[in-house]
Amino acid sequence: MKIENVTIAGGGTLGSQIAWQTAFMGFNVMVYDAFDKGLEVSKAFHKQYAELFSTRRGASKEDIEQTLSRLSYSTNLAEALKNADLLSESVPENVEIKISFYKELAKVAPEKTIFTTNSSTTLPSDYAAYTGRPEKFLALHFANGIWDTNIGEVMGHADTDPEIFERVVQFASEIGMIPIPIHKEQNGYILNTLMVPLLTAAQELFFNGVSDVESIDKTWMITMGTKMGPFGILDKIGMQTAYNVSMLWGTKLGDQKRLDRAAIIKSDFIDKGKMGVSSGEGFYKYPNPRYADADFLK
Repeated sequence: MKIENVTIAGGGTLGSQIAWQTAFMGFNVMVYDAFDKGLEVSKAFHKQYAELFSTRRGASKEDIEQTLSRLSYSTNLAEALKNADLLSESVPENVEIKISFYKELAKVAPEKTIFTTNSSTTLPSDYAAYTGRPEKFLALHFANGIWDTNIGEVMGHADTDPEIFERVVQFASEIGMIPIPIHKEQNGYILNTLMVPLLTAAQELFFNGVSDVESIDKTWMITMGTKMGPFGILDKIGMQTAYNVSMLWGTKLGDQKRLDRAAIIKSDFIDKGKMGVSSGEGFYKYPNPRYADADFLK
């Protein structure tokens, strides 16, 4: 089962990373976004990644030129999918948006196309019935900063063809990921099952006035020996995703505290353009956040 042409749906932070890494590893990549602005954002990310790979990851000028030559962009869904062997979906973490998107995909995608979702918290079975190819649908989930945190969590649902599952495991390896097979559906996979409680607890400490962002991160970084604390992680993930996840689970669980936290993230961060690393400011200011300074840990 040959995979040569890959379509990435969603030109945001993680979708753009997946697109760049996949193209860098030799695949032809089409980035789809419903809006021209989304594609412009993706192109800007790709310029940043070209610089990053040139200066910090040892990529040659030829490597960068070839990567860029393998990247294309479109706001036309049928055009973006016409040659796709595999689709990676990174549209907003909202069940209704994803269902609507899969219904549209089912109308225009070639029969051969494998559909994968990069959803961070929902399950493949939430969308399988809308794909028109449940046997060729599963999750391939990435961590932010995928060339450094290079895991690819592969999770099917009850009707996923085992051969398709194994082919996606292989594809994850082909694009430089360490494949992590998951044998049973689990909200949050492995990574977010471990990480979401940490990020939730950190936000509760801050928004309830228990402590400040730097002290919370300092505590985690010193005691766990990490280079980043929960608020640095939230900035990296991005405020829009943090908001979407809080809204999703607040609504699903009837949890007013999560809904209230989502409202604060929107009013205090998103509405002020503080989207995290991508905008230059979130809980910290970038490109030199205080947690990266040794003085922060003293």
